[in-house]
Amino acid sequence: MAFPLEPLLDTVSERIIAASDELTALDSAIGDADHGLNMKRGFEAVQAERSNILAKPPGEALKAIGMTLVMKVGGASGPLYGTLFMTLGKELPAEPTVADAGRALQAAVLALKARGKAEIGNKTMLDVLSPVANHLASGQASLASTRALAAECAQATVPLKAARGRASFLGERSIGHMDPGARSSEIMIAAICDVLEQGT
Repeated sequence: MAFPLEPLLDTVSERIIAASDELTALDSAIGDADHGLNMKRGFEAVQAERSNILAKPPGEALKAIGMTLVMKVGGASGPLYGTLFMTLGKELPAEPTVADAGRALQAAVLALKARGKAEIGNKTMLDVLSPVANHLASGQASLASTRALAAECAQATVPLKAARGRASFLGERSIGHMDPGARSSEIMIAAICDVLEQGT
């Protein structure tokens, strides 16, 4: 599939910035109340570097996005989302198939597990990214099924008890709230699906 870097960069940035208040509200319930603000700051920094990023080949552009997020985003989100984008930049071929995208995301999930010391079911972004990666890698994924799976997996973090991150300090009180990292991951996946859908 083609890799429409410019609309992908802009749409993901716009959606995350627009969701800042929602992400902050989710993080207020079970975290530091800074996820929305940190993600907004990170993607505003990405937009400030937009022309430099778009001048690079796709893989290098993704790595540059990751580096920007690491440098500009506070808390755990910067290193984690930075790792996600840098790993995708390293693993994605120039013109990836859907299965290629899945394999690259699977590699990113492994990198995130190592970086965050988290597993699936710990009520983190991995609870969205890992099932989506496996779905894409199967070669059977459509954009609609991928978008729906991401939404379903984000919703499925609500009844989980957090085992990693600030939310884990709350124990049972973390149950009943969506994980903000799972929601920001879902927003990005939906944005990517929307852009690719428009291009088909």
